[in-house]
Amino acid sequence: MKVLLAFAGSRGDAQPGVLLGRELQGRGHDVTVAVSPNLVEFASRHGVPAVPFGLDSDELLRAQRDDRRFRHLNPFQRLRAIVDLQRRGFGESARDLVAATRGHDIVVTGMACEEVAVEVARHHHIPVAAVHFFPIRPNRSVPVVATGWGQRIPGPLNRLGWRALTAARARALASEVAALPAAPASFDPVGVPGAQGYTAIQAYDPELFPGLANELRDSPFTGFPVPDTTQYPDVEPEPVAFRRTAVIGAAPGTSTGVSAGRHRNGVAYPAIQAYDSELFEWLIAGPAPVYAGFGSMPVADPVAVEAMVREAGRRLGLRVLLVGPMFRGRIGAELAVVDQVDHRAVLPLCAAAVHHGGAGTTAAALRAGVPSVICSVQADQPYWGRQVESLGLGATAPFAGLTANRLERLLIRATEPDVRLRAAAYGARFRDDGVRRAADVVESLAPDTVARDAAELSAATIGGV
Repeated sequence: MKVLLAFAGSRGDAQPGVLLGRELQGRGHDVTVAVSPNLVEFASRHGVPAVPFGLDSDELLRAQRDDRRFRHLNPFQRLRAIVDLQRRGFGESARDLVAATRGHDIVVTGMACEEVAVEVARHHHIPVAAVHFFPIRPNRSVPVVATGWGQRIPGPLNRLGWRALTAARARALASEVAALPAAPASFDPVGVPGAQGYTAIQAYDPELFPGLANELRDSPFTGFPVPDTTQYPDVEPEPVAFRRTAVIGAAPGTSTGVSAGRHRNGVAYPAIQAYDSELFEWLIAGPAPVYAGFGSMPVADPVAVEAMVREAGRRLGLRVLLVGPMFRGRIGAELAVVDQVDHRAVLPLCAAAVHHGGAGTTAAALRAGVPSVICSVQADQPYWGRQVESLGLGATAPFAGLTANRLERLLIRATEPDVRLRAAAYGARFRDDGVRRAADVVESLAPDTVARDAAELSAATIGGV
């Protein structure tokens, strides 16, 4: 089977495509991963053939930073901003994908470029699978408005709202879609939920959205596509099975909950596995720090953000691990600043994770069993923040307008004993097999698989007669 995996967006958007590509490649399939031009080297470094398509994701992130509508209180203004961003580079992405898809049996895509990939699959007469990192299909269970009062919206109105958003996106992109090469009229359309040739893979834990699995019975749930480092240790090192849980207001140097030799999936991990000895020495030298990192989100004033996070930590007697290439790297007694870290190794050593609420970082915090303080910027991030808060796994607020006072209050809420216990309990039952389960779904959708299954059924029927 020849599979094209088209995953536009930042590294967090591309990594699930790389992981899925490696899993399918390991099963003997011919795989190509299409990512933003600036991420081709990242994908290739992890052993999958990669080609560029569309615009540089850094360029799109800069556009998001400069568009004030992404921070507008009106959700419809934010929706317009998202659609306008999707229009940017739509033609280039489609042109690149039309060429890259030629000769493949199936297209697998992420949420950032689903509309483009669906039309390209239509053009080539092949099925398409869309990997959803958040529930965007019409449903009753997920509030359509990511606000406190949105939790009170009746289920039927939520479903209508999600339908309206889906229709609005389709209308906004209609002119770009019309400009693409048309598929023959005899081909059954894809891209519409329920239509032939389209499958939406729900790549998150349905437990986080009570009632949703019963609504989306035609969409397979595979769990978060996190690295399974028993197979792919070079994507992220194995976790550190040594954990300290800080106590708010405790004397410097005190911590609780030290453990070692933890087992996961039947494998015993060593107490410490250092891939950065200086950082790990800092991590274990004192009480558990607060992790703070905002992924690829544009940070307009890194100096002010650093001061804010550091001040909130100082007030609570917590050390701070600040992560991001926009900050000036250094390691001191109460503050360590580094470009990037392995979430799976570092987050279990932290008291809480302050982050933007991307699906990947949210999954990493949930997997580590630590509370989240989600400071959302755009897209699905406010929804993850509200859902994590509503389930008692953390706290949330918009990144815009965040101050040291507000961050301090959020950290106090997120590190209350009951929140820490719930987060730890969720981490203990987190499933690591999301990539393998997604690969199973993709294999089941391939045209040759369908034909083979039909032939086997026919042979079995004849044999039975």
